[in-house]
Amino acid sequence: MLKTTLREEENTLIMTFEGKFDTPASFQAEQDMKVLFDTEDHDVILDLTNLRYIASSGLRLFLKLLQKARNEDRVVTVTGLSQYIQSVFDETGFTRLFRIVNK
Repeated sequence: MLKTTLREEENTLIMTFEGKFDTPASFQAEQDMKVLFDTEDHDVILDLTNLRYIASSGLRLFLKLLQKARNEDRVVTVTGLSQYIQSVFDETGFTRLFRIVNK
């Protein structure tokens, strides 16, 4: 099960992901992330501190968000990568695409 939480700090939207971002969860996550796609003037932080697993469907949503944000000159930052999620990002090349900040 995946839980998302959204908050705003200054001009940045921060979405926290907790649990398993598997394929069934990606449908609800896409709805939860709609505000991140719809904004045109906020940078985004994806906080993965409590994310235990991510499937390709979750990675696809992150990539789709990154592409849209870049087209609007916004920055997407990923933070809180566990060792497992870091390895997934490394293997998929996401560490080269995303701005990653460790807490």
